[in-house]
Amino acid sequence: MRNITETVKHLLIINGIFFLATLTIGNQVYDWFALHYPTNSKFEYWQPLTHMFMHGDFSHIFFNMFGLWMFGTPLEQMWGKQKFIFFYISTGLGAAFLQLLLYYYQIDMVNSSLTDFGLSDYDIGQFYETAQLPTQAINEVGEKSLSGAYNAYRSLMVGASGALYGVLVGFAMLFPNAQLMLLFPPIPVKAKILVPILILADLFFGFSSYSIGPIAHFAHVGGALTGLAMMWYWKKHQFKNNRWDL
Repeated sequence: MRNITETVKHLLIINGIFFLATLTIGNQVYDWFALHYPTNSKFEYWQPLTHMFMHGDFSHIFFNMFGLWMFGTPLEQMWGKQKFIFFYISTGLGAAFLQLLLYYYQIDMVNSSLTDFGLSDYDIGQFYETAQLPTQAINEVGEKSLSGAYNAYRSLMVGASGALYGVLVGFAMLFPNAQLMLLFPPIPVKAKILVPILILADLFFGFSSYSIGPIAHFAHVGGALTGLAMMWYWKKHQFKNNRWDL
């Protein structure tokens, strides 16, 4: 247990305010601030930032904020608030980018198949609005591919998990031998072992059909990779607090 730092405290408060807004105002808040696919009519330019302050339910925000407090506090203590917030926001944006890139690949593949089948851009656009297609087109492209593209287009990305994975990578690289206690089973594991296992697990669930819920696994991977790239760059160029300029 450790004292909370200023930026981490402010991030906890902002996330709490957004969560209370979803409870009091309702789903409209998700339309405004969750991250939609860029060609979706509900997409807004601020959503790549605001989505990382949105959460789906209490357990989602609780575990993310607990992780932010636990692992973000020592990073801010070492780096200072400017460097930490830059790292946190960057990893959250990197998480969104990789997940959207995956969605683009799914949607583009299906759009190309529908175009080859003979559907117009208008017909394809109507599919993403109504989920209706001629039976022949469904048989040609495949229900699984169509469902994946439709869900990607209509997806709502929320949560600080992507940024948190970046924070986890930063923590593991700075404190590799720190002992972290697992919940199930309750055994200690070094950070340099646990964090790679978490990332590999997300890769497995992301590429398989065994996901334990509606989790954007590649957003986790994107946050982790962004964090890894930034840590490597900072280490190579010896970025320290007294040299930090934005």
